[in-house]
Amino acid sequence: MFDSLTERLGEVFENLKRHGALSESDVNAALREVRVALLEADVALPVVKRFIDSVRDRAIGAEVLRSVSPAQMVIKIVHDHLIEVLGPETADLEFHAAPPASVLMVGLQGSGKTTTTAKIGNWLTERQKKKVLMASLDTRRPAAQEQLKLLGEQAGVATLPIVPGQMPEDIAKRAMNAGRLQGCDVILLDTAGRAHVDEALMAEVVGIRDATGPAEVLLVADSLTGQDAVNIAEQFKERVGVTGIVLTRVDGDARGGAALSMRAATGCPIKLLGTGEAIDALEVFHPDRIASRILGMGDVVGLVERAAETVEQEDAARLEEKMRKGTFDLDDLAQQLRQIRRMGGMDGIMGMLPSVGKVKQQMADARIDEGLLKRQEAIIQSMTPQERRNAKLLNASRKRRVAGGSGTSVQDVNRLLKQFKQMSSMMKKVSKVGKRGLMRHGLPGLPVR
Repeated sequence: MFDSLTERLGEVFENLKRHGALSESDVNAALREVRVALLEADVALPVVKRFIDSVRDRAIGAEVLRSVSPAQMVIKIVHDHLIEVLGPETADLEFHAAPPASVLMVGLQGSGKTTTTAKIGNWLTERQKKKVLMASLDTRRPAAQEQLKLLGEQAGVATLPIVPGQMPEDIAKRAMNAGRLQGCDVILLDTAGRAHVDEALMAEVVGIRDATGPAEVLLVADSLTGQDAVNIAEQFKERVGVTGIVLTRVDGDARGGAALSMRAATGCPIKLLGTGEAIDALEVFHPDRIASRILGMGDVVGLVERAAETVEQEDAARLEEKMRKGTFDLDDLAQQLRQIRRMGGMDGIMGMLPSVGKVKQQMADARIDEGLLKRQEAIIQSMTPQERRNAKLLNASRKRRVAGGSGTSVQDVNRLLKQFKQMSSMMKKVSKVGKRGLMRHGLPGLPVR
């Protein structure tokens, strides 16, 4: 998400940095480009107008024009206003009500409500150690209740047993009673959606809200929605009383306008982001970090947190010991490839690093993709345990067998082995010269197809 906006704003600010002192006309020209970039990213026109007006008031003042680094000051002002638009601080889910606290999931059909319900259930269970019960109130969409049940089994979260023919409001009441009897902390209520906002949809959701008194009403919205996102958010806010927004599919080719527009138009905080298809692909929305990523400053803190969540400490210590002794083998390489994919792949990692636009372009030119990581892992899995421990055993006939077993070519196997040899050589150098050796000798080149 925000890739196109980040690229456009990067160009604007690079041009601005080429000037020494900035005149008022320089700032106005840059802000015109910022305005176009925001509109192209599907940010709603009223939001863009307010944003540009607010930035201009400060950017053409003496604070910028007399600054030692005027361009950097303009970037800081834009950054600060982006945070204001996205929300002044991180907004957590609120469960101040006596348990069980209910969370009402609302939104249009196809926005990802059911999957998001399961993701939140998994997130609350795994990270916050809460006892969660999920209930599907969608009696219209075929197999909607069965879908939530299957996702619940996948996530390890309990779901309310299905009773055919029961009305949504009655299901919600049964879920609340079951949650109280089972000692649940949170009950997630997945409501039905429609292809568009209509009176029947709103009346049903309002009835469920009144019957359950939810602690949170979360609007699940597709980040690809674009300009229509504002209308959807405003109508749900007015009729149902939305307390927070969850954006889905932010890992797709989204322009990001929905995030900026919905928060600014409704005043409702964006609380969570759905970052992929996996059941654990859910992140807390941090406005300051997102603003930094939009402006190409990266999110190193988020990257470290993501690594801490996905790396087992024992595995990390074991790998460090093997690297120190120079006994790094192909099993270790496979573990590193899986780790990269768990952290969101190369795109996910690069998107959180500062000023990597040129590096990402180099990766694209080298045709490095997630499929490559999967193929390399498949190659290693097609080897015998002895071959993974000792790559020297891989002669021509063994390479042909490995290529056939992994659905790749002998050339692919050779490229992987070359990469592994480079890494092994680097590990031995680091073990000889100490920790600073890594900085001196550097990492081997990225793999290419």
